[in-house]
Amino acid sequence: MHLLPTQDEVVRVLRETGALREGHFEYPSGLHSNEYLQVPLAMRYYQHARTLSVGLSRLLRANPEIRAIIPELSIVAPATGGLPVAYGVCEALRAHQVYWAEREHDEEPLRFRQYIAPQPGENVVLVDDILRSGRKLTQLKALLDSAGAKVVGLAVVIHQPTPDTLTFGSLPLYYLVKLEASYYADAQGCDLCKKGVPLERVWV
Repeated sequence: MHLLPTQDEVVRVLRETGALREGHFEYPSGLHSNEYLQVPLAMRYYQHARTLSVGLSRLLRANPEIRAIIPELSIVAPATGGLPVAYGVCEALRAHQVYWAEREHDEEPLRFRQYIAPQPGENVVLVDDILRSGRKLTQLKALLDSAGAKVVGLAVVIHQPTPDTLTFGSLPLYYLVKLEASYYADAQGCDLCKKGVPLERVWV
């Protein structure tokens, strides 16, 4: 394994751990796809979790502006998928702290835990396991912006955009691998449905 893992090395880890699967999947949004990815399945294993987190931290450290503020840098993630990555990145960088936003139900807005609040001017890197739709990370950034924190970057293990992935403007985006899956808006337009490939519905 290289100091900064290559795309082939990361994909091999994802496949070996069952985190990356090929088939015919339907997401809760109704999208059909030929791939399904659950990064936490790879993060179960200490060596893989360390390799992916340290690799991501090295991408962040390569930015001189981020490197200069590491002692006071906060790593903030959406619960729960982003937490193992956030802690790994914070440890590798020796950043200041980790905290997260969560919600009990999908309809509720993200919120920070009681007694955890961003400080005005606080430097923050958003961290998650995957950037797919971008909705949760967009909400998290808005929550931090409203508190006066300064979001200086976004780092994810895997960038797997859909046709409707939200953008983050000029915010620097760091990722180890970008995966280009095939997406279909519904069953009527899905090539996999037309071929009769068995469908599996997934949660996230």
